[in-house]
Amino acid sequence: MSFSKILPLMVAAAPIAMAVPALAQTALPAGPAAGVTTQLPRGAAPSHYAIQVTPDAANLTFSGQTVIDISVSQTMPVLVLNAADLTIGSVTLTPAKGKAVKGTAKIDADAQTVTFDFGKPVQPGSYSLAIDYAGIINTQANGLFALDYTDNAGKAKRALFTQFEAPDARRFVPSFDEPSYKATFDLSAIVPADQLAVSNMPVKSSADSAGGKKLVTFGTSPKMSSYLLFFGLGELDRATKMAGNTEVGVITGRGNTGKAQLALDASAAILPYYNDYFGVPFPLPKLDNVAGPGQSQFFSAMENWGAIFTFERALLVDPRFTSESTRRTIYSIVAHEMAHQWFGDLVTMAWWDDLWLNEGFASWMATKVTDKLNPEWEMLLSRVNGRERAMSLDSLVTTHPILQKINTVDQVNQAFDDITYEKGEAVITMLEGFAGEDAWRSGIRAYMKQHAYGNTVTDDLWKAVEGAGAKGVVGIAHDFTSQPGIPLVRVESAQCQGGSTVLSLSQGEFSRDQKSKAPLRWNVPVMAQTIGGAQQRLILNGSAQVTLPGCGAYVINAGQTGYYRSLYPEANVKALAKDFTRLSSMDQIGLLADNFQLGLGGYQPMGLALDLVDAVPASASPAVLAEVPGYLDSVHSMVESDKAAQARVAAYASKKLSPVLASVGYDAKPGENPQVPVLRSALVSTLGGMGDKTVVAEANKRFAALASNPAALDGPLRNVWLHIIAQNADAATWDKLRAMANGAKSDLEKSTTFALLGVAKDEALAKKALDLAMTDEPGKTTSAAIISAVGSEHAMLAVDYVLAHRQQYEAMIDVSARSQAIARLGGNSADPAMATKLDSYATQYLTPESRKVVDRSIAAIKTRIETRARLKPALTAWFAKK
Repeated sequence: MSFSKILPLMVAAAPIAMAVPALAQTALPAGPAAGVTTQLPRGAAPSHYAIQVTPDAANLTFSGQTVIDISVSQTMPVLVLNAADLTIGSVTLTPAKGKAVKGTAKIDADAQTVTFDFGKPVQPGSYSLAIDYAGIINTQANGLFALDYTDNAGKAKRALFTQFEAPDARRFVPSFDEPSYKATFDLSAIVPADQLAVSNMPVKSSADSAGGKKLVTFGTSPKMSSYLLFFGLGELDRATKMAGNTEVGVITGRGNTGKAQLALDASAAILPYYNDYFGVPFPLPKLDNVAGPGQSQFFSAMENWGAIFTFERALLVDPRFTSESTRRTIYSIVAHEMAHQWFGDLVTMAWWDDLWLNEGFASWMATKVTDKLNPEWEMLLSRVNGRERAMSLDSLVTTHPILQKINTVDQVNQAFDDITYEKGEAVITMLEGFAGEDAWRSGIRAYMKQHAYGNTVTDDLWKAVEGAGAKGVVGIAHDFTSQPGIPLVRVESAQCQGGSTVLSLSQGEFSRDQKSKAPLRWNVPVMAQTIGGAQQRLILNGSAQVTLPGCGAYVINAGQTGYYRSLYPEANVKALAKDFTRLSSMDQIGLLADNFQLGLGGYQPMGLALDLVDAVPASASPAVLAEVPGYLDSVHSMVESDKAAQARVAAYASKKLSPVLASVGYDAKPGENPQVPVLRSALVSTLGGMGDKTVVAEANKRFAALASNPAALDGPLRNVWLHIIAQNADAATWDKLRAMANGAKSDLEKSTTFALLGVAKDEALAKKALDLAMTDEPGKTTSAAIISAVGSEHAMLAVDYVLAHRQQYEAMIDVSARSQAIARLGGNSADPAMATKLDSYATQYLTPESRKVVDRSIAAIKTRIETRARLKPALTAWFAKK
C-alpha cells in the first residue's frame, strides 16, 4: 500500500496452473503457528473460498454466497469468523463425509465477528461452510465501495472497487480475515453485461444471465491472505503489454487508458527487473493496475495480487497539468506496489506487528528500481528526505519501534506511518550498505524461495541475509527495528596527525522533547571520510576512534546511508560550508538536513545550519538547489507571529532564489537538465507562497490570460500557479476557481481544483470553502480534501468546524482514517489551544489504543511551540544581518 502522503495535492511468469495444483497437495493449515497473534479462536482455518457476489450499484447494496473449505484441528464449540456490516442469511456446515447441518449466526459488531453455532461442537476434520449473506457498498474506500465520477462526455457514472487492507475483507465476505490464514479464492460475480469486471486473476468464463446481466467467473487465485482479494466493476477500458510471459495492463474509465501509458510502460520495464532480483518469477498470468476516480485520506494505492488498485491522481498523467514531480511519484508508486507482489503478497507477514516488512521493503525497492531504470532522476537522493520524514516522528517521545505490538483494528490502521514506510526504507538502506549489495540480494532470494506462499516474521529475513554471508547484520537489525529513536553520533575531537585525521566518536540519542532521559544504545554502522579521502567503516557502540586518510573537512555519514544524526564541532561545519561544492550531491543534501534539525533541536547554533543553506551556490546541482526553498519556507513559517521578521526572511529568499529562477525561467527549455523542472516548481511555489511580488504578478498575469486563452496555464506548473492564485484570492477570484472546478474537463482536474479552494488566506473564503465541502458539489471523496486544505492555512478554523460537524465529516473519510483525521488536520499548528483541543477530542471519542496519532500531534505541537520561542532571537538576528 502506498501511504496517502506520498502523493502531494495536484494536491509475472509461470502460468498459475503450475502453482495451484502444488498447493492442493499440501496439508490443510490448522491456523496461525504458535506465537503468531490472532484475534480469532485457534483450531479452524480455511484452505479455499468460493465466492459469488451480485452488486446493486444503484442502491449501494450487494448479496453474496460463499462456500469455505475449512480444516478443524481441535474440537470447537462454535466457529468464529470475521464479519463487518454484513447480514447473515442461511448457514450450513457439511463434513467431508456426512450430512449438512444448519447453523445459526450471531454478529458481534464491536468485535467484527460472526459466531456460527451448529447445536453441538464441531469435531476435528474437513468441512465445507456455506453462507448466504448481504452487505453494503460504501462511499469511501473500505470493503466494497462506489466511486462516482463524470466521464469524458460529461455524464455521471459509478464504478465499484474493493479495499481490504488491513481488516476490511470482512466487509465483503465472512472470512478468516487475518494475514496468516492464507487460502485460494474462486470469485464470480453477476454484473451488468456492458461493464468490465476485474479481479486478481483473468476471467475464466462469462455467461449471459437474466435482466441484461452476465455471470463472470475468474480463475482460481494462488494461496494468499484475504486482504489481497480484489474486485472491480464499471464502464472501464483495459490496455496491455507483454513483459516476458506476463500480461501487464492498465484499467481506467473509458477513454482514459492513454493517460495511464506511463504506468503501463513502467510496469513492463520493472517486472523483468523484479523477476531477476527476487529470483522467483511473478507467478500470476497477468498484472493489472486499476485506476479509480476520487481519492482517499489514508492511501494512494493498494497491492492486491495481480490487480493493483490506484487512485487516478496517483496513476494518470494529463499533460495539461501533471508536474514532473508527480510523474516521478507515479512511477515510484507503480514500483512500490509491484514490489509488494513479492514482499507482501507472495511472502506475507504473519501478523500486523511486522507490517514494515511489507511497506519498508516496498519503499526501498521502489527507490532502487526507479533509480536503476531512470538514473537521470537521481532518485537515491530522495532517501534523505524519506529519512527526515521518519526522524520527525522518531525524535519525539510518542514515537514507536519499527516492530510494534498490534492488538486492535485501530492499531493496525495507525501503523501505516512514516516509521513503517520511511524508517523502514532507511534501515534497509543502511543494512544493505553494511551487508553489501550481492550478499543482500542473495539473502532476499533465499528468503523468497523458502517462504513463498507462506507467512514470516522479521527475524526470518535477517536469518536469510546472514545465511548469505552478511555476518553481524542481525545485531544491527535488532537494534534499529526493536527499539525506537535516533542515534546521535558526536565527534568529540578531530586532530590532523601525519596527513590523517583522527576522530574521537561517541554515541548518544537525538531527541526533540526528552533529552533528559538515559539514551538508548545501538550498534551503529558508521561510514566516515575526509572530503575526497577513502571511506572508513566501523560499528559504533559507545565510543571509538577512527583514522581517516587526509586532513580537512570530513563527514561521518558518507553517502548518507546511516540512520543517525551527525554532530560536528563548529569548526568542521564551517569548513564543510566553505568546501560545500566538493561534496557529493547526496552528502550536500544530507548535511543540510542534519544540521537544520540539530539547530532546531538545540544541539548547535541555528546559525550554523543557515550558514550551510547560504553556502549553496546558484551553480549547485539542480537537485541540491531544489532543497533550499523548503528550508527557507520552514523558517518563514517559524517566525509567522512576527511579520517584520517574516518579511526579512521573504526578502532573503527572493534575493537567494530569484537569480536561480531567472536562470531556469518559468517555462521548460529544450535539453534542460532533468532536475530543472523539479527545481522550477519548488522555486515558483515557495516564492509565490511567500508573496514574492514578481512571482505573484506572473501568476496573476497567466490567470488573467485564461479569459482569452483557455490553455494559458496548461503545463507542468498549472497547479502551482493556481495554488498561488487560490492563496491570494479575493471573493471574485475564488468564484472563478469554483467555476473552473465545475467546468473541468476530467474528474481528476475537477477534484484537484476544488481542493485548491481551501487554501485561501482570507478567512471568510476559508469558511466558505468549509461550507462548500459539506455539500454534494465537490464529490464525496473530494470534500475531505477541501477541509484538509483549509487546515493548512487555518488549522483551528478547520478543526473547530469538523468538531461541530463530526458525524458528517466522518462520513467523508475512510473508516481506516477516522481515529487519525482530526489529529492530522491540527497537527501542524503551533497554538497551545490546539493541543488542548485535540486532547479533549481524544479523551471524549477515542480509546487509549486509538489515540496514538493524536498524542503524536500533541507532542509535535508542544515541541514546535518551544522551538519557535527558543529560536526566534537567533533567527531574527541572522536574517537581520543578511
